[in-house]
Amino acid sequence: TKELGTVMRSLGQNPTEAELQDMINEVDQDGSGTIDFPEFLTLMARKMQDSDSEEEIKEAFRVFDKDGNGFISAAELRHVMTNLGEKLTDEEVDEMIREADADGDGQINYEEFVKMMMSK
Repeated sequence: TKELGTVMRSLGQNPTEAELQDMINEVDQDGSGTIDFPEFLTLMARKMQDSDSEEEIKEAFRVFDKDGNGFISAAELRHVMTNLGEKLTDEEVDEMIREADADGDGQINYEEFVKMMMSK
C-alpha cells in the first residue's frame, strides 16, 4: 500500500490506509496482495472514470513523463513501474508500450495515454 499511496498522492489524491487496501483488493485479480501493471491500469481507469477529470489524467501523464517532453518512453514507464514495486523485463515494458502506442513511434503520447486510461 505504501507505493500505491505515493502514486495516488502524486496524482493529487489523499487516500487513507484503509482506502488503499480497498483499492488493492478491488483490482487484485490474482489475489497476490500486490497490484501488477494491468491491475494498476484498471485501478487508474476506474479512478479516472469516477472523477473523469481531464486535469487528473494530465497529472497522471506528468507522473510518467519525467522529462516533460510530452511522451512516455520505455525508460520512463519502467522507472514509474519500478517505483510501484513492479519488476518488469524489457520485453514486458516494450509490450506495454506497443499496446498503447497507436501511431507506432515507440512511445506513448498524451492522446494514446488518455485512450489507454479510458479503454480499461
